[in-house]
Amino acid sequence: MFKSLKDKLKSFKKKIDEKFDRKVEEEIKEAEVKLDAEKTVSITEREKDLEERTGKSKIGLKEKVSTLLIKREIVIDEGKLEDIVEELEIPLLESDVAFEVVEEISEKLRERLVGRTKKINEKLSDIVLNELKVIIKEILDKNKFDFDDYVKSALKEKKPLNIIFVGVNGTGKTTTIAKFAKRLMDNGYSVVIAAGDTFRAGAIEQLEEHANRLGVKLIKHRAGADPAAVIYDAVRHAESKGIDTILSDTAGRMHTKKNLIDQLEKIKRVTEPDLTIFVDESIAGNDAVERARMFNEAVGIDGSILTKLDADPKGGAAISISYITGKPILYLGVGQGYDDLKKFDSKWLVDRIFE
Repeated sequence: MFKSLKDKLKSFKKKIDEKFDRKVEEEIKEAEVKLDAEKTVSITEREKDLEERTGKSKIGLKEKVSTLLIKREIVIDEGKLEDIVEELEIPLLESDVAFEVVEEISEKLRERLVGRTKKINEKLSDIVLNELKVIIKEILDKNKFDFDDYVKSALKEKKPLNIIFVGVNGTGKTTTIAKFAKRLMDNGYSVVIAAGDTFRAGAIEQLEEHANRLGVKLIKHRAGADPAAVIYDAVRHAESKGIDTILSDTAGRMHTKKNLIDQLEKIKRVTEPDLTIFVDESIAGNDAVERARMFNEAVGIDGSILTKLDADPKGGAAISISYITGKPILYLGVGQGYDDLKKFDSKWLVDRIFE
């Protein structure tokens, strides 16, 4: 998991260690010379911009030299940090972290590290990577949502809960619905599944196979039927039988296929889902993030599930998708079994990246 990203971060660390931490003795010698010939350093336009952006002014030469020689500490100045940030942006972008997210990370690193001091024997790369870890977790936590708490609370107000799943074909949506059903049943909730993908050949049969294995009732119509009618029937069935939740499949579609998007809008209008969950595969990287963005703009989503995380060498989609959509990651697919649906945990994800 995330092997490519881990390797790139290790390479970044090595490069920073070679470029900056091995120059400490040179800086000490230079500082001794400069202390004898102290002079005023004017504030450049770049420094003014730094102060406006971070609220921190340029560290004066005297203070910098004193800190180095007396306290045995080095001040992280803007010039040094800018080189590091540029070095870090490359592996993040290559790992499919969205451009907007990379910009956010870079800006926060500047805000938090410019003017900070480090001990002479402390590695600058460790400081940067530790701060990166904190920032990524903050980004992942920005749109937190506990699905278990939501279901418990929502079922006190209404029953059944209608949850529809959207996304493109081939990303594990149907299997994810089966995993979702298993998880709900394990938590004591009753489930009915609606075969709302009447468009793709074999979709109904595939979902029926999962339903039979799990012992879940499947509501289905013939291939080519109106999916809104299928899901509507599932809602009526759940209401009459006192079933807690309806999990509704929909035809895989690209956001560019207007007729299918119109169909999805009709489904939402007719069946009034409580949650619309976007499903895509983590290994799709930027493509998954862009599809999530477009689906959110086209029909609105309430959260995402990323499948095949265990096979993802980069991790960019997992880092980026909630920031780009403004909607939380709910679960992560981490294997082929029905139990391989992991509740999203930002700490767990960050620990996997930096382990």
